[in-house]
Amino acid sequence: MVEIALGTALAAIGAGVAIGFAGLGSGLGQGMAAAGSVGAVAEDNDMFARGIIFSALPETQAIYGFLVAILLLVFSGLLGGGKPLPTEAGIVSIGVGAAIGFAGLGSGMGQGIAAASSVGAIVEDNDMFARGIIFSALPETQAIYGFLIAILLMVFGGILA
Repeated sequence: MVEIALGTALAAIGAGVAIGFAGLGSGLGQGMAAAGSVGAVAEDNDMFARGIIFSALPETQAIYGFLVAILLLVFSGLLGGGKPLPTEAGIVSIGVGAAIGFAGLGSGMGQGIAAASSVGAIVEDNDMFARGIIFSALPETQAIYGFLIAILLMVFGGILA
């Protein structure tokens, strides 16, 4: 059996929370946007490219969660053989994962709802594309806040040292 320091094990949990919840929000958001896009393409075949754009928007939440998870794995010693994390830093790692994980979950779902509605609006009025992109991008800010807090926690919590 491999021995892993408690702080490092807690960082692994934080990494799982980061990508797990952010990926869940991203997947749900993409599903909602894609569902709206399929209906739009059925009405107007020219909507395919715009539907793909709106369906891809909620992917960023998973990317944020993935980046945070990789940073936690590298700086905890799980990837790359660095020194193990102390228990205190491991507990901070769970907060790091929660910050981006939950922010990504809510943001991804909100972005998917806005994107699906935007696609429907564009079918009705082609001039709604730019406004639809703006409305669909607004829920992204919550994921950015979670990402920034996760980075700040890693810097000042002794993980990115």
